[in-house]
Amino acid sequence: MTIPLLIAGHGTTDPEGAEDFRRFVERVGRTLDVPVAGGFIELSPPPVKDAVAALLGDGVQRLACVPLMLVAAGHSKGDIPGSLAAERARHPGLTFAYGRPLGPHPGVLALLRERLTAAGADSDTTVLLVGRGSTDPDANAEVAKVARLLAETTPVAGVEYAFVSLAEPGVPAGLDRCRALGAGKIVVLPYFIFTGVLPRRVAAQATEWAAARGADVRTAEVIGDCAGLAEIVVERYQEALGGDIRANCDTCKYRIALPFHEQSVGAAQLPHHHPADHHHHH
Repeated sequence: MTIPLLIAGHGTTDPEGAEDFRRFVERVGRTLDVPVAGGFIELSPPPVKDAVAALLGDGVQRLACVPLMLVAAGHSKGDIPGSLAAERARHPGLTFAYGRPLGPHPGVLALLRERLTAAGADSDTTVLLVGRGSTDPDANAEVAKVARLLAETTPVAGVEYAFVSLAEPGVPAGLDRCRALGAGKIVVLPYFIFTGVLPRRVAAQATEWAAARGADVRTAEVIGDCAGLAEIVVERYQEALGGDIRANCDTCKYRIALPFHEQSVGAAQLPHHHPADHHHHH
């Protein structure tokens, strides 16, 4: 029996971002010869529970789930697994093959380079990669890793990194650093899959910083709904079915007592609250 695919997203209050996700799920459905559905853990419809219900039929007892996340932070480590645990309780006998986030995949790096090129980046451009930011040091370190990988594989003057929330440096501080390093032209590269509140905030902060200093700063587009992204999700789906997820546990704060994060070791991972599911408690 073919194993259907559940694509799990975070959710957003931005209607355009939510629609980008739903459109992308349809794209993956056209790419894979198995049933595909997508659901959010919060903020947007449909919730994960509705996506799971749509995939259960004709005796289906096992699903693959790919977290549509760029980094392995709390959503992919805790919130989505918590939601899947709730679905196992809701549907006795149901099991999941859980895949890994997209991560610094070569395909993701290629898509980022495409967005930089479209924004006019060249060998004289300094790039500021801006991630969401997390309380998980491992997730923030992944953003720094992607910045370094881009620096070594992209014909630009250099790549710095910043975060739009929860971690430092913020966008203005990141731009200050680029300027201090001698940047003449800067392209801000939002490290996000789809548009939403935070990518728009990144662009607004970059515009404000540039206007105050008369600087040449452009903001690239997010990765967006595209064939290249669908190919990576299909690869993660196939990995999950094969048991080859290669999770990074060496610096995971839920497994390792990292300085200042010792209280997180072994912390319970609970289902994420979704207002559309009155029986789904945090």
